[in-house]
Amino acid sequence: MITEGPRFEGFPPQIAKRMRERGVRAICTIPLFTSNGAVGTLQIGRTGPERFREDEVEFAVQVARQIAIALENSLAFRELTEIKEKLATEKLYLEDEIRTDQNLGNMVGQSPAFQALLKSIQIVAPTDATVLIQGETGTGKELVARAIHEASNRKDRSFVKVNCAAIPSTLLESELFGHERGAFTGALTQKIGRIELAHQGTLFLDEVGEIPLELQAKLLRVIQEQEFERLGSNRTIRVDVRLIAATNRDLKAMVEENKFRSDLYYRLHVFPIDVPALRDRKEDIPLLMRYFTQKYARRMGRQIDSIPAAAIEVLTRYDWPGNIRELQNLIERSVILTQGSVLKIAMPEMSSSGDAALRRRFGMAPAAERQRILRALDECGGVVGGPHGAAARLGLKRTTLQSRMKRLGIVRQYQ
Repeated sequence: MITEGPRFEGFPPQIAKRMRERGVRAICTIPLFTSNGAVGTLQIGRTGPERFREDEVEFAVQVARQIAIALENSLAFRELTEIKEKLATEKLYLEDEIRTDQNLGNMVGQSPAFQALLKSIQIVAPTDATVLIQGETGTGKELVARAIHEASNRKDRSFVKVNCAAIPSTLLESELFGHERGAFTGALTQKIGRIELAHQGTLFLDEVGEIPLELQAKLLRVIQEQEFERLGSNRTIRVDVRLIAATNRDLKAMVEENKFRSDLYYRLHVFPIDVPALRDRKEDIPLLMRYFTQKYARRMGRQIDSIPAAAIEVLTRYDWPGNIRELQNLIERSVILTQGSVLKIAMPEMSSSGDAALRRRFGMAPAAERQRILRALDECGGVVGGPHGAAARLGLKRTTLQSRMKRLGIVRQYQ
């Protein structure tokens, strides 16, 4: 195609202006075709008044064929490089998933609150709807996100997690969107972001309330348009990503305080799931205790056959401010301390704060506590210490039990 005249119809205004400034009076445009279709155009400008001759156009066509081949090879090389980098990054994620506890996706419970949670997961998982998981710290929000992914049509693709609170705000944009070489000081190589890595899979944004306001607009675009640009690039990248977000903060209150964008909040709030606190599903505590005991005993090569009923009773009455994570850590510590086949519950936070605080926490009156200790001593034949003693049955240290016996006036015939 030959374009003549000062207006250069079809060209962007800035380019047309630049060509006029340089005295271009005619342009020969030749498509760059390969076996896979057009990859661009070759445009040759002329400042003189003469027209492009037929032999000049034919020569330009031959040049264009070679340029098209070279351009196609360059694009293919860049695509292969990006695929190679993406595969290498995915390999790291897969290795990390393998190192992650294999039981992480198993959710344990039978309480009404837990069954309602499972029902919500089953409803939303087959869809591609954005999910906002809300709940206190330690309730298992990541487990819920993984369960949604595993029950979805994307289960064979990547589950990519980003803890927005653990990454400095200055690095979070690069971590999410990636960057080109030279995009900023220190950007020595190209980096693929987590959003691109989650293509055709699931992106889990934990602690989404920690994302800075300036990044929230870009995240909103990803959710709405499924596209973004890497830092330092103007090339739009399209993705197919299912977004799951989690937070322990009140995002609605943050919107009212102008700390979180309202449009992003409503895009995240398509299908909210509230994860119940452990104190609201106390029926599940015995199940969780057995589950974690078996898990850590197997990992440490221990043989633990039973958990004292008194320990289960005491832990069921506790309010668990740290939720399931606190229970999990306590059971792991208990398995480490257990030498026999009966789990020895380690409760330093409960016993160190004093007997009065313990009674307030569990609602135990001195008389009831005295009867419980006497019953445990009778069941153990008067033995206080050891793996089969009353202290182990009650989930207490031997010295703690002896001190409590002295205070409650229990005779010292029990040793």
